[in-house]
Amino acid sequence: MAEILQTRLPYDPAGRHALPGISPLLMADWLQVDEAFAGQMAERARLLSEQRAEVVAITEGAGPAAAELLQFVLDWLRDHGQGYGISANQVQRPDGVIVPIDRTDPMGTLGHLVQEDLCLMERRGDEHVLTAAVLCFPASWHLADKIGRPLTTIHVPVKAYDDALARRVQRLFDGVQVGRPLWRFNALRYASPTLHQPRSRVQPSADAEYPYLRSERQCVLRLPQTRACVFSIHTYVLARTTAQ
Repeated sequence: MAEILQTRLPYDPAGRHALPGISPLLMADWLQVDEAFAGQMAERARLLSEQRAEVVAITEGAGPAAAELLQFVLDWLRDHGQGYGISANQVQRPDGVIVPIDRTDPMGTLGHLVQEDLCLMERRGDEHVLTAAVLCFPASWHLADKIGRPLTTIHVPVKAYDDALARRVQRLFDGVQVGRPLWRFNALRYASPTLHQPRSRVQPSADAEYPYLRSERQCVLRLPQTRACVFSIHTYVLARTTAQ
């Protein structure tokens, strides 16, 4: 069976900034393929087959943004995706798997194409709302609890996410420009290497009890047509011996 854990991070977890800790990102560096690609994609396929209702959601009215996101990813993979082969009706991934392009199921198709989880945030009134997502590897949150809710309520369980920070993040989503994505990352200790972890993480009493480092490379970009924001999450999980 292909390995689902990574052996390294492409950044220094000790160098992260305070929330939201956002930095500019080159468009060509948006999506990534790492050494755990085959294993993680196989786990995504299993989740999409066996637990689809838990990992895919789309709200009424989000169809245009989801369709644009699928085409946007296909175009990005054609221009920048290493090891991908794109044709009119299917995609060959770097691990050799062929994925049919189903435009009637854009979020489900995206779940089979890339390692990243993808969340669509659309402006509804004064806030950005989570209108669609493929979220195979949640870290301590349930998609069903967050879909259709505004940005400020999505982060309620995060202790550091106070009202002032919520306003800063909302301004960030308001200000992100087409072709100028942004990124940040986090890093937390977990007891289990399981990728699909919707349950809340218990604070560790000792690092020895939490031998896995879980880090999310989070990117935000704006789609040019619908103006929806895309929040992408690339999940890294490293055993303690490789994370130190």
